[in-house]
Amino acid sequence: MIRKFSMLFALAALCGCAGTQVTQIMELSETADAPYGNVLVVSLFKSFDARRYLEKEIVTQLEAKGVRAVASTSLMDSRTPLTRKTFQDMADSLDSDAVLVTRLVSFDTQAKLKDARPQVTYNIHSTYYYNVWSVELTEYVEPQGLQLNHEIALATQLYSVAEQEPVWAIESQTRISLDYDERGEFSVMTDEAKLIASRLSRQGLLSP
Repeated sequence: MIRKFSMLFALAALCGCAGTQVTQIMELSETADAPYGNVLVVSLFKSFDARRYLEKEIVTQLEAKGVRAVASTSLMDSRTPLTRKTFQDMADSLDSDAVLVTRLVSFDTQAKLKDARPQVTYNIHSTYYYNVWSVELTEYVEPQGLQLNHEIALATQLYSVAEQEPVWAIESQTRISLDYDERGEFSVMTDEAKLIASRLSRQGLLSP
């Protein structure tokens, strides 16, 4: 049984049991004009709220490394068209030297029923007979729960504004399992932002 959920729910709810694998898709070219110190951050999801949250987290991580970074969602609303010209105009107005784009590659959810653990209580009472006790056992079994197993793949590319082409790219695949009724956090977005900023810094793409 496979169900699709909105990207907002997915990224908001996925916490715990997470494992991320990162693949280098494009190595930095020796002719690239890196490093970059003024980055426009763009995310491309259906949910505007999910885009805004991830961009905010990436901006926070980049600024912590001394880089000027601006989230595209801070300059637009949900009705602004997601076109190349929209982001080019943003980069020009900010005098950005690079544009960091994260997009959803794939998102699958598999759901399966999960048996709940029974809860057992004992009530023990003495009787009129020596060393004889009355034992009442109560067993409560919750209904079966729904366990969700998510697989998310995100692709992140860094574009040079001057060269108008990608100069670096990675793909991250994350697997998470959680109960359907488990309250989630935005920890996956934070982890993804840290991963992206760390990779950029480690590979000499950032100029504080």
